[in-house]
Amino acid sequence: MATVEYKLIKNFFDRKELNFLQKYADKKLDEFTCLYNDKQSFSASWYNDIVMSTLLETKLKKVEEESKLKLFPTYAYWRYYVFGGTLKEHTDRPACEVSVTANIKKHDDWPMIVGNSEFYLGEGDAVLYAGCIHDHSRPGVYKGDGMAQVFFHYVDKNGPFTHHAYDEYTKTTGERYTEKDNENKIKLKEEYDKRRQ
Repeated sequence: MATVEYKLIKNFFDRKELNFLQKYADKKLDEFTCLYNDKQSFSASWYNDIVMSTLLETKLKKVEEESKLKLFPTYAYWRYYVFGGTLKEHTDRPACEVSVTANIKKHDDWPMIVGNSEFYLGEGDAVLYAGCIHDHSRPGVYKGDGMAQVFFHYVDKNGPFTHHAYDEYTKTTGERYTEKDNENKIKLKEEYDKRRQ
């Protein structure tokens, strides 16, 4: 099983993409028709937003180049952090075998922590990581004026989680993972830790 190393990707979005996304994010926040107020972060969040899902696919080649893996897209999720937002340490479900967190807009800094590394993302920058095995979080409580982030998730075409491609498993069953997925997630983490020793 292959696992990506976490790393910073500068200029994941080019200037033209960023200009569009910043205007889009502000308009979405103004209309505040989010799917739900994310209980994990206490901020406005959107799952499978049509614009972000389109970018999930158009950015696929870049994520494959950066990860050195052939991938299936699973889903896109984005969040507009507001004052009081949080992101406690966690790992994600198997559909997040390869993840990218990208900064769309920020009024201030609030780092992303992956493993033992802190990433201060400029607008347009991203972090690549294995969302299902790398612990990730943000420190404390957000006390800034707003920060828009998008999360793109993929699975390895040659890995154990291909049934999560396009988030079909969750969409059809309502479940996040199987017992076998959980076992494979543990194996993936063990192999990754062994490689890093």
